[in-house]
Amino acid sequence: MRNGFVYLVIGVAVLAVIYMIFTQGAGEQKISYTQLLTAAVQDARSGRTPELVISGNRVVLKSGNTARYAIMNDRTDINSDLNARGLNVGDREDVRVTFEESGRLGFLVQFLTSMFPVLLFIGILIFMMRQAQGSNNQALSFGKSKARMISGHRPTVTFKDVQGVDEAKQELAEVVEFLKYPEKFTKIGARIPSGVLLVGPPGTGKTYLAKAVAGEAGVPFFSLSGSEFVEMFVGVGASRVRDLFDKARNNAPCLIFVDEIDAVGRQRGAGLGGSHDEREQTLNQILVEMDGFESDTKVIVLAATNRPDILDPALLRPGRFDRQVILDRPDIRGREAILKVHSRSKPLEADVDLLTLAKQTSGFTGADLENLLNEGSILAARENKSKIAMVHLEESIDRVMAGPERKSRVISDKEKLVTAIHETGHALVGHLLGEMDPVHKISIIARGRMGGYTRFLPVEDRSMMSRTQYMDQLATMMGGRAAEMLVFNEITTGAANDLNQATTLSRQMVTQYGMSAKLGPRTFGKVNELVFLGRDIAETRDYSESVAEQIDGEVTGLVSEAHQRATDILRQNEAALRRVADNLTRLETIGIEDFKALYEGRELPVPVKAEEPAKVEPQVEPPAPESPAAPPAGRLAEEPGSAA
Repeated sequence: MRNGFVYLVIGVAVLAVIYMIFTQGAGEQKISYTQLLTAAVQDARSGRTPELVISGNRVVLKSGNTARYAIMNDRTDINSDLNARGLNVGDREDVRVTFEESGRLGFLVQFLTSMFPVLLFIGILIFMMRQAQGSNNQALSFGKSKARMISGHRPTVTFKDVQGVDEAKQELAEVVEFLKYPEKFTKIGARIPSGVLLVGPPGTGKTYLAKAVAGEAGVPFFSLSGSEFVEMFVGVGASRVRDLFDKARNNAPCLIFVDEIDAVGRQRGAGLGGSHDEREQTLNQILVEMDGFESDTKVIVLAATNRPDILDPALLRPGRFDRQVILDRPDIRGREAILKVHSRSKPLEADVDLLTLAKQTSGFTGADLENLLNEGSILAARENKSKIAMVHLEESIDRVMAGPERKSRVISDKEKLVTAIHETGHALVGHLLGEMDPVHKISIIARGRMGGYTRFLPVEDRSMMSRTQYMDQLATMMGGRAAEMLVFNEITTGAANDLNQATTLSRQMVTQYGMSAKLGPRTFGKVNELVFLGRDIAETRDYSESVAEQIDGEVTGLVSEAHQRATDILRQNEAALRRVADNLTRLETIGIEDFKALYEGRELPVPVKAEEPAKVEPQVEPPAPESPAAPPAGRLAEEPGSAA
């Protein structure tokens, strides 16, 4: 709108020029005034009556299909000039002269035509001046806060939409009550914390919970990220902090939410200069603004981070972020409640059991569970289903944990056999150990970077682990390698990830949990993060080289002991190992019921192939066409040496 007038002037000038060009008439030829009079005399002498049309100072001679025009000066009298050349314009008309009123439009066209260059120059000058003024405004607003203000009068998220974090909601209920009824606290001298720090792993709902606080309180909500403070120019971050808190005070009571505050709240003095100076200035301004709050300011700052250990101590002292609310991964009841919240707008089949899904998703955050239901919706839509079934959600769990199926991957029968033996070894060892979770599914279908997987269903969530449980986990990890050695008497690369996990767990048992009988109940080494070098980890040794050698020996001993336990269990149940692997090779995926049946010695029915119904006689017994599928499994059971 500011540049509308300039554009209007330029547009009118262009239209005037176009109008002038097109109103000259097609085929008109410009000649001098003397030539025009001479041509009129010639036409009159040849018997034609010339016609002269005068409009302003423009005279047009029309003779036949041609038209020529000339421009007269102000002192020209055309009647006298025609009479002087022997042409009568009076009673005997040798030439016809008509006058046309140019009117206001003609005057405007002439004026704009003559003034067009001047108007165009003035328009360009005004446009450039306004552009420069806009750049100056942008420069002046560069230090303004980029916080997005959300009105709290129409809350879209409340505490009912946030599940699995009951303790955190209880802590933040006081903040909501203070924002609603501040006089209840101020009249008895109570001071609500000026800052609340939400701490938790990614995806646990820190941002969602902050929105719920604003929705419950019904107050304005300023939201921004910690990285939006810092720019490449020095002083911009501090200026934006000042502007943000000024806006908050003008809209009090209100909430300020700073996501990922560790972007500007890292411990000072840990950097190497450069851009860190600007970050430290921004942090200093945040500290000053929060410490300058009065008791009746009615502005509360919420911040979120998943790295509280690297925050500056001054940021966590009383008067600033003196209250920390921990948001941990939800337990089984929390996961079930989160699934109920996210499934409210999704049509589910009657066979969907959210409690079973909650048991299978141990360690999932709220974001993971929401993604799980979304993946299930996508799978159901691919099959043109109107509702989401349990099989879609089971598949979505596998997709979230391991990735989509790679059915197009072509593998040889030998590799398929090795994978089946490997995964059956994991499942069988875990099934026979008392401290392991029950087997839920075994599959040799490749997903992501895995050739196969065995999934266990936790009976309950655990917050602590015993040495016996860790030893059973180690034995289960080594079950795949032990099964390969028992059946094929050969070592493959399929157990590389198992060995890595087993070694890491064994070292943690020795160095962090004090579970080594030889080294005793103490820890070894301290892990420090090098803040200014990214995510580099450095271990500080507080033990001698001889102790390091003993640690290596203990780690090797734990892994070897687990491998031997797995080998003994599989040797005693070799028939069940071959039977389960035989059917796994054929079916590619086995559930818990089928696994139990195979372990107990019962054979599973062989499924009919998809092309069987096309036969003329469907009554034919199925074993005949299915027998070609048996050789790989039979070879596994009878000729393990040749398969290797």
